[in-house]
Amino acid sequence: MTDGGTASVRTRTVLRAVARAVLAGVLGAVAGIVAYSLSQTGGQSLSVVVGGLLGVAAALGGDLYRRSVQLTEVRLVLPGSEMTFKANTDMRQAAQRMFFQASTRIATRPLEDGSGNLREALTSLKTLFDLYREPLESGEAPPPPSHGDSVHELILDILNFELAPFLSKWHPRLQAFEQAHPDLDESAWPDNAAFRQELQTLQQNLRPYFVALGEIAGLRDPERHLRPSARRSDKPPSSPPHPLPGQRPATTDGTCPDPTPAADDTDDR
Repeated sequence: MTDGGTASVRTRTVLRAVARAVLAGVLGAVAGIVAYSLSQTGGQSLSVVVGGLLGVAAALGGDLYRRSVQLTEVRLVLPGSEMTFKANTDMRQAAQRMFFQASTRIATRPLEDGSGNLREALTSLKTLFDLYREPLESGEAPPPPSHGDSVHELILDILNFELAPFLSKWHPRLQAFEQAHPDLDESAWPDNAAFRQELQTLQQNLRPYFVALGEIAGLRDPERHLRPSARRSDKPPSSPPHPLPGQRPATTDGTCPDPTPAADDTDDR
């Protein structure tokens, strides 16, 4: 999801909460008028105000209760640490966005030897780095929970311990080669093999973090979205179909055998 999409989702969530509060206030005011009319006591304006305040309080309390009852505890053992998350709706949504941003990029997809583009791989990793860092720097990340760890602490580990060291090492090296040899393909880069090897190591190191994001998001099987795509050549060959009545069976390559000449019923004379 893009930054604009994330802001749009956040805006719609806030607007829905405000709309519920206003609606509840109106209903509370109406309830106050009805209560006043039934009781026929003095102070109609006070009844309207009190009813409205009670309605707003009920809406806000209901929204807070809805978020609190959806708390889910997730315990994760990550490289060098063990973290416990009290995942509410906001935390699950943030983890889901970050999981999807990673699951479609080179951070999780294999780069086979002799294939792919190293410059595009570095650009993809830098884009992921910026997507993860932007909420932290802009102040849009929700405050840390009162109990347990925050999903953004997990993101800080990804940025500081994995992505930043890799990018700071390999981006200037590849850039120096490209500037010194603009007419050469990157396959001629002396560090090509070393880059690919360290990229595989980076992917292995990042995998537990991304699986953790998927588990916080509540995905049933986050590992499934990080596996390499199955190759068609790995599928066993299908058996030839059964012949129809009066039809010769097909051979293993799918073709029909050459028809055998019919026997001559006449005797040689």
